[in-house]
Amino acid sequence: MFPVSERLAALSPSETLAMSQKSNELKAQGFDVINLSVGEPDFNTPDHIKQAAKQAVDNNFSFYSPVPGYPALRNAICAKLKAENGLEYKPEEIVCSNGAKQSVCNVIMAIISKGDEVIVPAPYWVSYPEMVKIADGTTVEVYAGIEQDFKITPAQLEAAITPKTKAIILCSPSNPTGSVYSKEELKGLADVLAKYPNIIILSDEIYEHINYLGSHESIAQFDNVRDRVVIINGVSKGYAMTGWRLGWIAAPKWIAAACNTLQGQYTSGPCSITQKAAEAAYTGDQTCVETMRVAFERRKKLVVDLARQIPGLKTNDPQGAFYIFPDCSSFFGKSYNGRVIEKSGDLAMYLLEEGHVACVGGDAFGAPNCIRMSYATSDENLVKAFGWIKEALAKLA
Repeated sequence: MFPVSERLAALSPSETLAMSQKSNELKAQGFDVINLSVGEPDFNTPDHIKQAAKQAVDNNFSFYSPVPGYPALRNAICAKLKAENGLEYKPEEIVCSNGAKQSVCNVIMAIISKGDEVIVPAPYWVSYPEMVKIADGTTVEVYAGIEQDFKITPAQLEAAITPKTKAIILCSPSNPTGSVYSKEELKGLADVLAKYPNIIILSDEIYEHINYLGSHESIAQFDNVRDRVVIINGVSKGYAMTGWRLGWIAAPKWIAAACNTLQGQYTSGPCSITQKAAEAAYTGDQTCVETMRVAFERRKKLVVDLARQIPGLKTNDPQGAFYIFPDCSSFFGKSYNGRVIEKSGDLAMYLLEEGHVACVGGDAFGAPNCIRMSYATSDENLVKAFGWIKEALAKLA
């Protein structure tokens, strides 16, 4: 067998995808498994968006699109940014890609060189450090625990900055914690970053529409850093379009041009049919977005209450996305049938095999004391799942 490249050998597999696969394997064996590991809405794509895709097929949108996406879609994104966020962008500052994941990776690959440091607040989405690895950069983790609602402070940020710092990745609302930075908190971070004009700010806002604070706040609103912010967003979460694969960046023109060049060499433009569906998502009736948000908020209240009824689990009250991220460290060192729980990954596997509920250990998110649970499933499933979790955890001694 030939060896893989050093670049690939350095990468870790996605824990979220791995747990979802293990859950499916148990289901295939006939077990009743509830999957709380996957990060996607359980709703179907709204009908008017699906209809736009069907119309696109009939209208023969079956040819290559421009690399950054159709002008109509980029114009629709600019209009969305203006109407919802109060931000002015031009179409040439928008690049559409095959999901927000590619959008993040495009930017990192476009701006990071060997030895550059990227500040990544922890807990973080599992792919951020791996993408930095691909670009030969160095991840600098800044940890914020449950006692500070998993949000870093301006003082923590400033302490992490060095002459090698090239970028910071912020995610609000957050995967995996569901935490949301307020306008005041973002301003505090922006005021620190304003003192360091060479740092690029990647603002992952893919969960923008799943927000329980009343409105979304972007760090791009602050003039002292505006020209260095790259917004990453897409249609996967807010419009229940995960499989359609459409993400985008809104960026300074030089970064957008760089990502356009990069994307032109390894994927070209995203799916033409998906682009027409995404255009309909942004220009059509937004009632569907609010309907899903309300459902997620109801589920959030349900699972926070259920989790707080389980002795040993410590959870905060997240204000966005569709995850809770409880501290489970009280179970470390406990055992059942000779099986010892030493870390959150062990607990996640125990809950899957003993409780038949799939979760993801916090190790992969830079928070080894926590475990991620998604509530993007039905109320019935959630009540059942947390009942099984409570029973399984009660066996540990």
